[in-house]
Amino acid sequence: MIENQQMYQNQLVAEATDAERATFYKHTYGHVAGGVLVFVIIESLMLKSEPLVKFMLSLTQGYLWLVLLAGFMGITWVAQKMAYGSVSKSKQYLGYFLYIIAEALIFVPMLYIALNYGGTYVIKQAAVVTGGLFIGLSAIVFLTKADFSVLRGALTIGFFLAIGLVVAGMLFGFDLGLWFSVGMCALAGGAILYNTHQLKYQFGTQQYVASALSLFASLMLLFWYILRIFMSRD
Repeated sequence: MIENQQMYQNQLVAEATDAERATFYKHTYGHVAGGVLVFVIIESLMLKSEPLVKFMLSLTQGYLWLVLLAGFMGITWVAQKMAYGSVSKSKQYLGYFLYIIAEALIFVPMLYIALNYGGTYVIKQAAVVTGGLFIGLSAIVFLTKADFSVLRGALTIGFFLAIGLVVAGMLFGFDLGLWFSVGMCALAGGAILYNTHQLKYQFGTQQYVASALSLFASLMLLFWYILRIFMSRD
């Protein structure tokens, strides 16, 4: 009886009433905003820790960067499994928080360099552009009836190609350059369109934490490469 009640309460968003769907979206985007706030707080604390900054900068040299990326992907897998695969709210929140910490760690070298490159101004510029694009892309999904699920195949190929290029760049010592960052911004934008469209079909009405994690991941990917573009300007 309890299991049936939980299943009903966690029905697929696409099968929920308009009111339940609206509540789900409200909670999802509220948790995305909350995730950004927590990220900013944690990142600020990390950047004030000189030993941590030096350690993270040391991991950007040579093959250690590949080790860092592998570690990040491993933590991401664990966090997503906790958030997506559990009906327990506490586990979902723990998975989301774990992912935010992983993002904050991997951003330490980038933001440290950005602060020394152009101060907080360049970071604020990148953040504003990222936020604007995220809102705009989300609005496109909600205001149109386009089926963005067709992006799945292209996104899968794109992400594997991107990983291959990053690994090749590290192994053979060549810079991926500005156009790679532009391409990754397009890929992140496509991921936002796809993930936003799929909110109704992949999550139950009680899985707003997991859905927020999926959007937060795409948002942070977009921010990473927009920041790289701003930092590449003379």
